Amino acid sequence: MADHSSLTGTLARFGKVGLQLGGFAAQAGAARLGGRDFADPKNAAELRRALGSLKGPVMKIAQILSTIPDALPPQFAAELAQLQANAPPMGPGFLRRRMGAELGPDWRNRFGTFDDTAVAAASLGQVHRATLPGGAPVAVKLQYPDMSSAVEADLKQLDMLFGALRMVDKSIDPSEIREELAARLREELDYAREARHLSLYRAMLADNPHAHVPGVHPDLSTTRLLTMDWLDGAPLMSFKGADQATRDTIAERLFNAWYAPFYRYGIIHGDPHMGNYSVRPDLGINLLDFGCVRIFPPRFIGGVNRLYHAIEANDRDAAVHAFELWGFRDLSREIIETLLIWAEFLYGPLLDDRVRPIADNIAPGEYGRATAAKVHARLRTLGTVTVPAEFVFMDRAAIGLGGVFIHMDARLNWHRLFRGLMDDFDEAEVATRQSRALHDAGLSAEGADGKSAATL
Repeated sequence: MADHSSLTGTLARFGKVGLQLGGFAAQAGAARLGGRDFADPKNAAELRRALGSLKGPVMKIAQILSTIPDALPPQFAAELAQLQANAPPMGPGFLRRRMGAELGPDWRNRFGTFDDTAVAAASLGQVHRATLPGGAPVAVKLQYPDMSSAVEADLKQLDMLFGALRMVDKSIDPSEIREELAARLREELDYAREARHLSLYRAMLADNPHAHVPGVHPDLSTTRLLTMDWLDGAPLMSFKGADQATRDTIAERLFNAWYAPFYRYGIIHGDPHMGNYSVRPDLGINLLDFGCVRIFPPRFIGGVNRLYHAIEANDRDAAVHAFELWGFRDLSREIIETLLIWAEFLYGPLLDDRVRPIADNIAPGEYGRATAAKVHARLRTLGTVTVPAEFVFMDRAAIGLGGVFIHMDARLNWHRLFRGLMDDFDEAEVATRQSRALHDAGLSAEGADGKSAATL
């Protein structure tokens, strides 16, 4: 049963979010007339307070924006990064109605046990623990009501926010960022698609004994309900006090579980934060959430490699070609030099052939922020850059993963890990593997062309 946007639901959500953002805009406008710049940190703090009282997609949008370099002025990104993903779960009335709508009035009889208290709740849904009639434990992910209307309404408010920012800061054209966010959010609402993502990742990581992906139970799943195997594991954060060797082992296994699908298939897990992974007693990694998956054309992976070699050789002409493969267009020499500041920050640990942390003396939440601020300040004097869709979740994921490694205080030879995957890259082989894997998972290769993969 599909959850379609309704005009009434969209208007109600638009009004609720608009009231909060409208209040922020009015205050910021009045402050600007009084001499305060729109990008003043006080305005950024007021935006965080306005969004902090809201739940649902707008919260997820704000958190994603805070992790995409240059999507927002740095002071706004720093404030929105403080928003919390946790949300209070909905009560037993919601549970009974939604489960009955998805599986029928006798839905409890299809489980052995079902815990009515959610074990986790986030922006778009909540998770319950249950068992199958035979006793096997499962996780039941249930979407909140009217999320499709909420997403569409919140995207309209995002347009208003970007419009306000563009009036005072034209350095970044956010049009492709907006479209990429919209595509990924709409995909996250389709739990049947997430089930196919799970099948895709189980196949891609089948030869990795240290990476584990839950199996799906199709007879207990719909477009708004996803029943998966329950994977036991401890939170990543619980290992912060472990010995160095343990932390390094976990980080290396997480690195391989994330980067191997990218290099072998051109596919990434686009939401790599601490809560989406857990650690098994043997230090294997459980991957837990697959709502946000990005599929890239194989040429894009070639662009990642070319940029690495361009920075390694200090070859600016090669860097220009690499940026074009990433999707950047019509860049001046000055803008290329500015973008290389960001690229050299990201690639720095991967070029350094020694055991080291991913970054020195940087708090997890601040990883990349100072460099992004420097880049943003320079771009404001050079003209407008359109951030390509491919860049959005690739860089968001790189920053998110780096933050996890900082949390773990992992010390590895990132250069050798990266080169071990990069040196085996062959664009034609990746194209073949990707096409076969997508077909086997019931996905289409449409959209793996560097544009939105929303049709997959």
